[in-house]
Amino acid sequence: MRLKFDARARAILRRLPVVNVYSVVELALLAGLAVQAARLLWTIVTPVAPLGAWVPTGPAIPADPAGVIAGFDPFFRVSGAAQAQGPAAVTSLQLTLFGTRIDAAAGGGSAIVAGPDGMQRSVSVGEEVAPGVVLKAVAFDHVTLDRGGAAEDLFLDQSGAAGAPAAPPPAAGAPLTAGAPAVGGGSAIPVDQLRADITAIPRIDAGRISGLTVRGQGGSAFAAAGLRDGDVVTAIGGRPIAGPADLDRLAREGAAAGTLALTVERGGQSLPLTIPVAQ
Repeated sequence: MRLKFDARARAILRRLPVVNVYSVVELALLAGLAVQAARLLWTIVTPVAPLGAWVPTGPAIPADPAGVIAGFDPFFRVSGAAQAQGPAAVTSLQLTLFGTRIDAAAGGGSAIVAGPDGMQRSVSVGEEVAPGVVLKAVAFDHVTLDRGGAAEDLFLDQSGAAGAPAAPPPAAGAPLTAGAPAVGGGSAIPVDQLRADITAIPRIDAGRISGLTVRGQGGSAFAAAGLRDGDVVTAIGGRPIAGPADLDRLAREGAAAGTLALTVERGGQSLPLTIPVAQ
């Protein structure tokens, strides 16, 4: 059976677009565009949150506020397991801390540490300070050492800031006072023995050496000369100290004059000291 159209129907059919592959794609794109437009309109007209009065969330209060405050230490601001363990114990090692450098960007740093021999060296975090002792962390006034898994603190040496009054030397009957030279001992001290019994650490002020912090090596010449551990020798024979090599002037100047004139700082005072020496 074959359908027949009159002239009017055929005219209407000719006006209809011809359906092909391109027209189907166009219709699909138009449908997708209509869906996206509808989603955009829905997003604009839909409220962000349910309507109603906005009520802020109240602060979370712990069940035991007193316990939280009691466990907070503002002077030991660490977290995690370290906070539960508490501050590290002060180390008993014969180490002296002279300075620290904190590297906040890299989370590390370094420290200047001297051992029992008095020799200073720079140690970075993670390096070994002594056999079995590793530098763990650096702070502005102390460092933390890892000693066999246990944390120990080493603080800056502040002995030079002590304000203790001057005390008499072992062989002198009166205390040292500024203004009058004190004799270090009653008998002459071999100058070579005195030099061998002294170890020194430079004291640096404003980038230059301003003196030598001296310590005895266990011999009798150091104490017989009237020196004490922690004394800072600032001049030998009236000439200011410029470096550790100035200690070699003890032998030259002492042998030539028979006496050795030192200027030392002890307890915040500058004191002259005259030591009789012999070859």
